[in-house]
Amino acid sequence: MTTNNDDSEPREGNLVAPTRHPIPWRDPGFFDTAAIEAELHRVFEICHGCRRCFNLCQAFPTLFDLIDNSAGMELADVAVADYGKVVEQCYLCDLCYMTKCPYVPPHPWNVDFPHLMLRAKAANFRAGKVRRRDRLLTGTDMVGRLAGIPVVAEIVNTLNRTAPARKILEGVLGVDHRAIVPPYHHKWFRKTFVPDEAIAPVAAAGTRGQVVVFGTCYSNYNDASLARDLAAVFEHNQIRVRALDDERCCGMPKLELGDFDSIQRLKEFNIPRLAEAVDAGYDIVAPVPSCVLMFKQELPLLFPEDTAVAKVKAAIFDPFEYLMLRHKAGLLKTAFATPLGKISYHVPCHQRVQNIGLKTRDVLMLVPGTTVDVIERCAGHDGTYGVKSEHYEDAVKIGRPVVRRIADADPAYFTSDCPIAGHHLASGLDGKDRLLTPFALLRRAYGI
Repeated sequence: MTTNNDDSEPREGNLVAPTRHPIPWRDPGFFDTAAIEAELHRVFEICHGCRRCFNLCQAFPTLFDLIDNSAGMELADVAVADYGKVVEQCYLCDLCYMTKCPYVPPHPWNVDFPHLMLRAKAANFRAGKVRRRDRLLTGTDMVGRLAGIPVVAEIVNTLNRTAPARKILEGVLGVDHRAIVPPYHHKWFRKTFVPDEAIAPVAAAGTRGQVVVFGTCYSNYNDASLARDLAAVFEHNQIRVRALDDERCCGMPKLELGDFDSIQRLKEFNIPRLAEAVDAGYDIVAPVPSCVLMFKQELPLLFPEDTAVAKVKAAIFDPFEYLMLRHKAGLLKTAFATPLGKISYHVPCHQRVQNIGLKTRDVLMLVPGTTVDVIERCAGHDGTYGVKSEHYEDAVKIGRPVVRRIADADPAYFTSDCPIAGHHLASGLDGKDRLLTPFALLRRAYGI
């Protein structure tokens, strides 16, 4: 297979929809250092000749700077040891694969940049080349359960709001003192949600009219209003809602780390419970796009032989995708009490790559007296990337065009389906009280 992008190479593959190959992480050769370095070199050579992804994140500028600042301005002049600098900058947003790269499979060059970075991250993790800080930040269940103890939560939240404590945290863990750290609480969504048992579900348009909500770490440990607002809007539209009795992190933070063994343990806890709900006649929704993507794409690629994973994949929806399907069947209530005015809407990367279209925008546009300015650029936070002291400035830089768009629009509200991205953007804006999640906006529009 060639490693350049000479025009004589066949191109028929880049005119059809991208396809993803299963990730063979249980094959010992997957972690072979020489094989990984050879594949990095092959793909980096293609990226060097193309450069379409120069403005997506810091991974590509890092690669191109390494090449352009080398003696011969070619990849051959870059030390293999420096390849890791590119890997470190990738936070698996998937945008290069889904929106930019013309050489993804089924193109014969078979470029899957994010999953190659994942392979390199996994090899580093298996070799023990991971900071304790990164293990801690991705241990969302452990941190959330500990920090969510009532007295502990008050202490943690107070310290997180205190500049000297944040400086200490930066020195000890490498969490930038300027980064937004969400508060913790003990009123988890799955423990406090009380469903409306009077709702009689109506199946239509590929939906069964009743959903189980995968609450996510954020709704359970940081802000239960995210999932509560989702549930309120669904129940207002006569969709029966219930919460899982128990759940664990979806695994996306551990994917970012390349920790496949932890992902398998989380999968073995979550999937049987979700599959049981599907068998009981429920669809699945989650209020955070990354969690939906994990169940819809990454777990099926990591465990392609697992029929329960496939069952969950077929039954999980982005919540606004679900509402638009109900609307097409004439089942969504459109008697809104309050117009929302001008909204700046940031589309998270992990929602864009689901290829479902702008369903959040479409639902919000049903509210009379509402306009939506769609911003399809990365916010820069991206999991744990934006809180790390070595990456915080890059995270702010990546998100700056989005902040500028919002500031120039001067909307009544700005929103993002990703709550952490929303708060990251709000830190660069005045009028932070204008930030509301899409479901909080819908509740306001409905007057519920």
